[in-house]
Amino acid sequence: MIKPEKKFSILIATKNRRDDLIFTLHKISNLLRRSDVECIICDDGSSDGTFEYVSENHPGILLIKHQTSKGLMVSRNELLHQASGEYAISIDDDLHFITEQPLEIIENYFKTHPQTDLLSFRIFWGLSAPASTYTDEMPQRVRSFAGGAHVLRISSWRKIPDYPVWFVFYGEEDFISYQMLRRNMEIHYLPQVLTHHRVDLKGRKNNNDYYIRQRRALRSDWYLYFLFVPLKYIPKKMTYSIWTQFTKRVVEKRNPNAIKPIAMALFDLVAAIPKIIKYKNRLSQQQYASYKQLESAKLYWKPENEKQSGIIADQYDKAAVL
Repeated sequence: MIKPEKKFSILIATKNRRDDLIFTLHKISNLLRRSDVECIICDDGSSDGTFEYVSENHPGILLIKHQTSKGLMVSRNELLHQASGEYAISIDDDLHFITEQPLEIIENYFKTHPQTDLLSFRIFWGLSAPASTYTDEMPQRVRSFAGGAHVLRISSWRKIPDYPVWFVFYGEEDFISYQMLRRNMEIHYLPQVLTHHRVDLKGRKNNNDYYIRQRRALRSDWYLYFLFVPLKYIPKKMTYSIWTQFTKRVVEKRNPNAIKPIAMALFDLVAAIPKIIKYKNRLSQQQYASYKQLESAKLYWKPENEKQSGIIADQYDKAAVL
């Protein structure tokens, strides 16, 4: 049976976060009832009853079930290959829209900006909703996007490679961003669509897996250097990256434990050399210069009356945020 095509595909990858997913589905229930929307969820080996809950309570949702966990990137690839909508909206299982009528805003922006291939949403991080939703930010072209809060034209997705499964976690958004840049595709930040990521950032820094996250975040940056950056810039970028990690995490914070994720990330980089050789797709000098002129991905927003607003990707602890 051929699936009827929809205008919007809402895609969610989840693993053992049943309660978060239930809340998200409740918050977007008005979108799920629309005839032009399909929702696809990939349950990546959950053992908390996620699959059973969705099957029983949301029969209209298309479910993909992994008996054992295959990882976030495998899940995202499967979701995108299953999507039949013109626009594929990817959200985390603990994130929902605050903006009313987000789909109309998305469609209108794509129609009035035909050169745009992907839109990254404004994200508020915190366990409670923001006190204010106002922003004076304007849409703009950016380098990268939020993996759990964006929408892309499915036609654009079909022109680029899948998410790199061998990265395991972190870096996949920048991988896609570089691939898009190679094809003259554009990524825009759309602050008119506000989302709420229900996460305690400070709590994440105290999680047992923090150093694992730090290792994976660091190695993904290095993978990307060797895959896409023109060769002549790599020695300087690597030297600066290692020196910065050591001085900020080990010396300034007087934390000798921070040496281990740096060393392990270097080991991972060496082990990945065969894959880097196979998949390298370096930017030209001109493309890299254009890339450097773009603003970094805007992934973390606070209300305008607070001290920080619109913090860009280079200014936060990736291991805590993602």
